[in-house]
Amino acid sequence: MAARRTLIVNADDLGCTAATTAGILHAHAHGIVTSASFMVRPAAARDAACRAAAAGFTDLGLHLDLGEWAYRDGAWRQIARVVDTADAAAVAAECRSQLETFRDLVGRDPTHLDSHQHVHRDEPVRRITIDLAAELGVPLRHFAADVAHCGGFYGQTGRGEPAPGQLTVAALVALLRDEVAKTDAAVAIELGCHPGWDADLDTMYRAERRTEVEVLCDPALRTALADIGLELGTFAGLGVMRTGGRPA
Repeated sequence: MAARRTLIVNADDLGCTAATTAGILHAHAHGIVTSASFMVRPAAARDAACRAAAAGFTDLGLHLDLGEWAYRDGAWRQIARVVDTADAAAVAAECRSQLETFRDLVGRDPTHLDSHQHVHRDEPVRRITIDLAAELGVPLRHFAADVAHCGGFYGQTGRGEPAPGQLTVAALVALLRDEVAKTDAAVAIELGCHPGWDADLDTMYRAERRTEVEVLCDPALRTALADIGLELGTFAGLGVMRTGGRPA
């Protein structure tokens, strides 16, 4: 029998709001969510850390929050700014500040690193976060040698148009089957997701989050994952962490 592949089901935006946190924790307790990326700036973050700890939900990464973008009038436009993402010094200082806040709230370092709306894929945020992940010895999304990110479980197109067909159990199973087929057997798979229950969340991606909770909690998923050869795991469970973007 072939060795089973590790699947990390990582929920973004823990701490964004109380209702978002509640949806994530429900999908952890009753579904396949094994990990979460923690936004530490919102007012709901401290309570989220306490609730996650009480639930024994310990695989928490830092979800760097540098701004918010929305697709409007035919283009992606920034609607909220935490820091100028073109200012390397300001970005580095903000990343450090959020890391220290994470440590204060959680009591330890993050198990992984990523960013809200994937802003770390572009310079200068890219280099800053690669170096920070290397310093921490944790995977950085999109740049870790031993973890492949799968972002296809998402209920919108790249222009923010509804894509409900992507948020079904059948679509998720097909997505993961394809991911297993194209990814090296030695590499763990991170399935990105955004479950939540906040009907008033100030973001483009809102109603879809409730649907994600339902799909991620469907009992049929665990059997399907076993059939594909996937075993649920965590970033911490990968063992000795590789540096972000650099093989150990």
